[in-house]
Amino acid sequence: MTKSLLLKLHRWASLVFALPLLAIILTGVILSLEPMVQHSGVANSVDATRVVDLIKRYDPDGKARGVFINATAQRLRFQGSGALQIDLSSGEKVEPGLDLADIIVWARFNHERLLGQQWLVIASTIAMLAVMLIGIAMGFPRLRNNLAGWHKGAAWISLPLILLCPLTGLCMAFGLTFASEAPASKGRSLSLPDAVRAVAQSRDLASVISITSRGGRMMARLYDGGELRFYSVGADGLTPLPRNWPRLIHEGNGTVPVTSLLNALVSLVLLTLLVTGVTHWGRRWARLRHLRRHRVAVPLKSAA
Repeated sequence: MTKSLLLKLHRWASLVFALPLLAIILTGVILSLEPMVQHSGVANSVDATRVVDLIKRYDPDGKARGVFINATAQRLRFQGSGALQIDLSSGEKVEPGLDLADIIVWARFNHERLLGQQWLVIASTIAMLAVMLIGIAMGFPRLRNNLAGWHKGAAWISLPLILLCPLTGLCMAFGLTFASEAPASKGRSLSLPDAVRAVAQSRDLASVISITSRGGRMMARLYDGGELRFYSVGADGLTPLPRNWPRLIHEGNGTVPVTSLLNALVSLVLLTLLVTGVTHWGRRWARLRHLRRHRVAVPLKSAA
């Protein structure tokens, strides 16, 4: 009786949140490839003087809170949704399009705020975690060579990895970092052009993903030995900040490209579980409906 109830809860929680979960997982598949795309641009070089000149040209009043550097596509983008993008080679504005960089930005927005609603993402993530925990509570299943058997087998084999996905996502949503307190910033806050110069003193800007102002301090996010880390930017240079472990795991930024590929695999497993689960329910529903119709039709035919 208990297992039957758990099965119904497992099934209906999956069905109710199937569409938002499908959108979150599909955008997650796209974002799992982002670290590999970013890291591939580290081999390029980005001229710091060029970046500073473009910031001053397009933000003469110094109102921009940050910039994102895409070394692969040789682009500079100001912080904010739908913000200005500039081609580093020509120095001209880039019109919005459907290239890989724009697709990744779109995927990140919808992954974090589906239909513009963060609560929908959080509720769907909680439902995903609940579905997994219910599956565990039902106990280890009998594995058979059919759709249901492959669904259960894939879930149990990859269980530790797929559990980390919603757990780390919820930690990020609720601001849990499991990190020690960041060191206090020293001295005055730098302007954006000065922060770019300070970063460029010790790093090629090709390894830099973003330089932004957060909490009254300038921060840089850059690749260091294959790991994407945050640094505090001051007049005296860069200071590494404590690792945000949930974000590091969830985004697959630990040892790129290995962790990025692993993240992509986990995303595909989650997509497979959702599709096979819903498909199995659909087949079961269709079969039961057919049987009910058959059972009603037989007595009527005999009576005639």
